Amino acid sequence: MAADGRSAREMQAQLKKTVVLVGMMGAGKTAVGKALAQVLSVPFRDSDSAIEEAANMSIAEIFARDGEPFFRRKESQVIERLLEAPPSVLSTGGGAYMSADNRKLITGKGIAVWLDVELPLLWSRVRHKDTRPLLRTPDPHATLRELYAARVPVYARADVTVKARPHFSVEDMAVKVRNALLERPDVLEKIE
Repeated sequence: MAADGRSAREMQAQLKKTVVLVGMMGAGKTAVGKALAQVLSVPFRDSDSAIEEAANMSIAEIFARDGEPFFRRKESQVIERLLEAPPSVLSTGGGAYMSADNRKLITGKGIAVWLDVELPLLWSRVRHKDTRPLLRTPDPHATLRELYAARVPVYARADVTVKARPHFSVEDMAVKVRNALLERPDVLEKIE
């Protein structure tokens, strides 16, 4: 509780740069992003949704029809366009941050926040979903484990890391991200 009686969720802050949530599939980027946008009173944007809207098909359909390289090119274009908008919270697909060009763009125009979720929790979140094109393999757990091993060192380059715990709610994570951003006055400034 703040000295003036407001809770941490009610404190006002001004967002100066777009917060770009990065991390593995199942990390909660969309759910946490929506909650964070609400906490910060800014728009929420989702690069995967923007791609699907522009293509008028699902990510899985784009992967199947056009392949991953085509999808990654479109993803980069969409992220660049969304970063041109006024500051917001932007959720990206799990592979978006793997591109050096995307990392440079995100750090140049926004701030990358890695939602760091351990592999067992990720698996519990994604194992029953068939909407993940990269997990449509004979052994999706092994595929997730390989992706995790390859991607975690890259995600670790993000500007800010927020560690998830199994008992954290979406709202808990949003507040944790907000509190981490308050340590960065170049990104988020508390309004007295």
